[in-house]
Amino acid sequence: MNTESNQQSDATSGGPGPAPDKPRKLSIWQIISSTIAAAFGVQSSRNRERDFAAGKPSHFIIAGIVFTVVFVIGMILLVRLVLSAAS
Repeated sequence: MNTESNQQSDATSGGPGPAPDKPRKLSIWQIISSTIAAAFGVQSSRNRERDFAAGKPSHFIIAGIVFTVVFVIGMILLVRLVLSAAS
């Protein structure tokens, strides 16, 4: 019984036993989808936790800046299109 509790405590405390798997590197599509979902406020908790565990902050900062620039340019073009169609 003592051995069983020691093995259980080793597994939870990071002691001897198999090493926990390292989080996989995020793909570009995962970064893009996480950036878009976060921008619109619909990011799932599971994906957010995955991003914090496996993602680099610099990748998300760059993706956020690129998304913001593309979004603003898209809005400017949309407004111009609507205004030119209205006149």
